[in-house]
Amino acid sequence: MPHRQILKAFTGLLSALLVAMLSSTIVSSALPTILADLDGTQGQYTWVITAMLLTSTATTPIWGKLSDLFSKKVLYQVAIVVFTVGCVLGGFAHSMPQLIAFRAVQGIGMGGLQALIQAVIAAMIAPRDRGRYAGYIGATFAVATVSGPLVGGLVVDSPLGWRWSFWVCVPIAVIAFVVLGRTLTLPVVKREVRIDWLGATLIVSGVALLLIWVTLAGTDFAWWSWETAALLTGSLASLGAAVAVESRVAEPVVPLTLFRNRTFTLAVVASVGVGTAMFGGAVFLVQYFQLARDFSPTAAGLLTLPMVLGMVGASTIVGRVVSRVGRTKPFLVAGSLVLLTGLCLLAGIDHDTNLWWMGVFLALMGIGVGSLMQNLVLAAQNTVGMADVGAATATVTFFRTLGGATGVSALGAVLGTRVSELVSGSLAARGLPAAAGLGSGGADLDVDALPGPVADIVRAAYGDAMGTLFLITAGAAVVTVLAVAFVRETPLRDTLDLDDTATAPAPRRPAPVAHASTARAARTPSRPRHRPAWRGTTTLRHPLNRRGLRAPGRARR
Repeated sequence: MPHRQILKAFTGLLSALLVAMLSSTIVSSALPTILADLDGTQGQYTWVITAMLLTSTATTPIWGKLSDLFSKKVLYQVAIVVFTVGCVLGGFAHSMPQLIAFRAVQGIGMGGLQALIQAVIAAMIAPRDRGRYAGYIGATFAVATVSGPLVGGLVVDSPLGWRWSFWVCVPIAVIAFVVLGRTLTLPVVKREVRIDWLGATLIVSGVALLLIWVTLAGTDFAWWSWETAALLTGSLASLGAAVAVESRVAEPVVPLTLFRNRTFTLAVVASVGVGTAMFGGAVFLVQYFQLARDFSPTAAGLLTLPMVLGMVGASTIVGRVVSRVGRTKPFLVAGSLVLLTGLCLLAGIDHDTNLWWMGVFLALMGIGVGSLMQNLVLAAQNTVGMADVGAATATVTFFRTLGGATGVSALGAVLGTRVSELVSGSLAARGLPAAAGLGSGGADLDVDALPGPVADIVRAAYGDAMGTLFLITAGAAVVTVLAVAFVRETPLRDTLDLDDTATAPAPRRPAPVAHASTARAARTPSRPRHRPAWRGTTTLRHPLNRRGLRAPGRARR
């Protein structure tokens, strides 16, 4: 594709990705209002976020594998349609179960948009030049993921109401659909299609059971209970069966052979920590600013701008530098250390932490995520050919989203439990009775409706509990640091496919020679490839041999 056409198609790709990621966080600012309007609970608060992450995580490998078998352009447009339908339906929800179900539909479309954008770019651009485009993708992730709460706050505070936090994404999605239809042209490789439906079903089942357990454990049932045993047993059985199926089918959803490459495997492991930091930070920071610090939804979104700027700046600048130098590991290591530093600092926040210092800590976290997110995908893509680029990209994205979904679920459960403990302790210390208005998750999200002293206790509890969440996230970041430290540095190739170099004619090995001088001559680049037969090693001592090779006397030095 010409460069101008690539830029036009790239605009459509980024537009669709923008609205997909925006929708995953735009609701976070509106959720307190939504839950108050629809009589929701803290548990349902978490499920509105988790439902979308669960379906997007579970379907990401399927989208990626389908892109290796069918037209990437058509699949991307299908993902846009599914996502748009979920947005429209979400705005019409009249109960929390309806809203959660429609968010799950959105997640199916978002899973396709996240997985396919990298696969589409991999079909157009060589890895060496892909870094600058990956930087723009990372910047889009940053703007959408962290600016979503800001946009959501503006919508909620306006006369439009919370329902427009779903509908505001629809026009942009429609525009992206039209732009891609007119500008994106990709070759479709004709190959026999064998869809591994059994493997896909087992993967979705195993991941879904795991996320359901993480979400409900500690709130709806104890961490150590028969429900926990049943869910974990079902998840492990499904995932174990999926591994057995994937190792035998002709076209596995997740080719297990990819994990034979150390760089690919470590990139997958590192992505888990990045997803936990990105999704968990974006979701719960807004809750911190609104509930613990009593800021409006709009102000809460603005206070996350340091993280946005850090992610945008790091993604764009590092992406360009990576394309210039052709290496990723130095930036992966540096980014992981910066991320860990920022999370460790955030682990010390409470309900009265200085907001300027908060901005510095958030900027460090943003720089770390921005340096890691797309470069991990790029490092993984550099190890595979075009036949598996969709599956490889989707696998890295899958584990990043899995880290985010698991992180949001687990951190939500920890937050509810921790807030409940702090509130109960504070009430007991003041001799106050247990507040009936405190929800099942630990505290009623409509804090303003509580009596003054109780509201102050709840706000302090939310602020003091937030540091625990970042401490847990810092533990996940340690895994990321260790993973990228052992990544094997591989220069980014200048070809789209690994087969481009494999199909080149291999140079002939020189025939065995009797003297060192002959070996040097055989390796000389300027020497003709096809030599006459009389220039073999047995004729070097012939007195008439005067062309091209040194005399035998020199060879003996």
